[in-house]
Amino acid sequence: MKKSKIINLLFIVGIISSSYGQDFEKEAKQKIKVLNDLITTVEKQGKDVLKEKMTIRTAEVFLEFANWDANNMEQNTNLFKMTTPYKNNATQMAEDLPTFERGDVVKMLDEAIAYITLLKEGKVTRKPTPNIAWDKVIIEKDQITYNKRPVFLADYTWKPDFPKLTEFFGNKGGHYISPKQVLDEKGTIQPGVIKDLDTKNDKRPWFVFIDSGNMPDWFNDKVGNEATKLMGGPFYHYDIDQEGTKEIISNLFKETVSKMAGKKYNTLGYMLSNEPRWITYKDGTKKVWYNSGVGENTIEKFKVWLQKKHHSIANLNQLWKTNFTSFDAVKLDIPIDIALIGTPQWYDWNTFNDQRVLDWFTWMKSELRKNDPQAKAHLKIMPSFFTDNDPCTGIDLERLTELSDINGNDGAAHYNNTKKDKADWQDDYVFGWRELFLGYDFLKSVRPNQLNFNTESHLLSTGHTRDLYMNPKYVRAVYWAAHTLGMNASQTWYWPRKADGSLKENFKDNAYAGSNNQQPRVTQELHATMMDLNAYSEEIMTMQRQPKPIRIFYSITSAHSNKAYMDDLFKLYESLNFEGIPLGFATKNILEQQNPSNWDVVLVQKTKRVTLKELQQIQNYLDKGGIVIVDDISLKENEYGIAMPVLNQSKGKLVIVNSLVEMKAKALSIVAEKKHLPEVRIVEENGTSIKGCTWKCIKNENGNNVLSIINMGKQDAKLDIQLNNAKKAVSCYDLINGVAIPLQPTLKPYEVLFIELKNKQ
Repeated sequence: MKKSKIINLLFIVGIISSSYGQDFEKEAKQKIKVLNDLITTVEKQGKDVLKEKMTIRTAEVFLEFANWDANNMEQNTNLFKMTTPYKNNATQMAEDLPTFERGDVVKMLDEAIAYITLLKEGKVTRKPTPNIAWDKVIIEKDQITYNKRPVFLADYTWKPDFPKLTEFFGNKGGHYISPKQVLDEKGTIQPGVIKDLDTKNDKRPWFVFIDSGNMPDWFNDKVGNEATKLMGGPFYHYDIDQEGTKEIISNLFKETVSKMAGKKYNTLGYMLSNEPRWITYKDGTKKVWYNSGVGENTIEKFKVWLQKKHHSIANLNQLWKTNFTSFDAVKLDIPIDIALIGTPQWYDWNTFNDQRVLDWFTWMKSELRKNDPQAKAHLKIMPSFFTDNDPCTGIDLERLTELSDINGNDGAAHYNNTKKDKADWQDDYVFGWRELFLGYDFLKSVRPNQLNFNTESHLLSTGHTRDLYMNPKYVRAVYWAAHTLGMNASQTWYWPRKADGSLKENFKDNAYAGSNNQQPRVTQELHATMMDLNAYSEEIMTMQRQPKPIRIFYSITSAHSNKAYMDDLFKLYESLNFEGIPLGFATKNILEQQNPSNWDVVLVQKTKRVTLKELQQIQNYLDKGGIVIVDDISLKENEYGIAMPVLNQSKGKLVIVNSLVEMKAKALSIVAEKKHLPEVRIVEENGTSIKGCTWKCIKNENGNNVLSIINMGKQDAKLDIQLNNAKKAVSCYDLINGVAIPLQPTLKPYEVLFIELKNKQ
């Protein structure tokens, strides 16, 4: 086809698309009027209509967004070109976008009109949702409280602070500080920063973002360009072991944190770092993102650490198979080669790298507390470093969580996968849940009585997860799961649009195209889900606080020495995650510091290497009467591959198994013996051998069983919900819709069921 004909055809398609878009806009405005009239009627009936009011605001906002997109197709085309799934048809995507947004608004309004009509007619009922005044919430130890009830808060990164956006989409406070604001070696702070802090009286809670990615020119000139390259990933542009680094951070805190002490806008803490990582390995077979070397100060610290660890150079030489004459003479190429994984050199460097990072943040927290004694510290850590067992990151999730006062994280899930290679979850599940479930259960195991704050929620999209046409039911599934697992507050990635829908003139970001700022129903579903979570916040908090009777033993020693370690642990976790039993983790520190009555059994699977202290702590648990199930390949060697003593059953119970299937059966049997199984049993049929519905069960204030069930499988799931040892017949009540449903419901993929079992009268 000739080029001129192609251009004419595209022009015609554009006209048709524009025409449909304008029709959708007119239709949407008519439906807004219909919905508003219904809201007035239903509100007069004394029924809660906050969700419908939020839906109208969502419609109004996205119609404005669509109009901007219709007038800025060139910029949107360039943004679609930056995104892998859409780069080959970017022009068409940009042309279709306004029509899609307007059409999505129409669908959203149709759904809202249909539901409120049922509400008006009494065919469904709804528990009122608290209309949260953010400036009145109280931050407590493991919950956020409003009007004496727990609540969950959700906002967005970069969302403008305008009433039309803050009324329904989050109303966060917070603040930002950066070393860039330090003008000289004396610690002089930019006058505008000081003035802003002196006059700021924001009563809304959130957190203080401590930037580490921008250093002043005078500092870079002082330390030299090479030092600025020895950074912790893309957002940490200085060497934590460099002389002078502590001084600039100390000066920043002295002049800024001291002025924020006691203010409401920092009651969700100070974020010490944005996505920290110190990736110091290389791989001859592929590119390693964000890796770097280290400076002489770090190497000297390493030598001191080695001397404390090994005591004599002879001991080190025996392990390393080297012939260094002294610790001063020790050499190790950094970035270290991943080919050395499993060797003493690899273990020592990884363990030291973890320790130096922990030391740095320990110092930062102490400096923070000097200026704000009540300061709560946390970090935006990516749980994937833990759940995927990424090598040599410097991030020991357990010890950094122990250091923190809030379980900060950058948790993600995966709606789809835009990488070339298929993800391991795609054959069996509709979304990737490994990072979310393992990560949050680990955080809750390490610090069960702290808030979980996802300061950059990637539950909707990540660098390799994006779909403009996302099923909104996924949004409910993943945010519902996150909150039942422990999340209390989230700042979703992201909201780059200005209040009028525009983008910065030169805005360039490969994370934007196809994301939530182009998805009306996705955005509405997120906040509708938050409203339902807040309506039943007591039940959700009870789920968060459930004891975790089965604990999977995690050893960072084995993690450092075996690339597949977390894959093996995930197989065990996965096998148990669909039985209605809360899962947790055990570590040396957890066994040592926490009350063992909080769990029934510890499972040790494919954990070949542990330190002597880890082994001793498992033995201490057995000595006190604990139950341990271990496979026949675990706990065999120390961190350097040297044979270890065997466990003694002592006063406890030591069970040796030779398969994952046997380990699961034994664990469930022990929980049953302890009478800690849920009172409810769910039989699932989905046409496969793999269960897809994960569920939790608690008792509400009336003594009835309340269940949260999420179908993460790829097939419809036919459920048979049974009450064990039931003396009376029970009925099943859908709490969200306020209607009775059968005890044999069918859940489609992504569907969430939140039900109460009541005795029949």
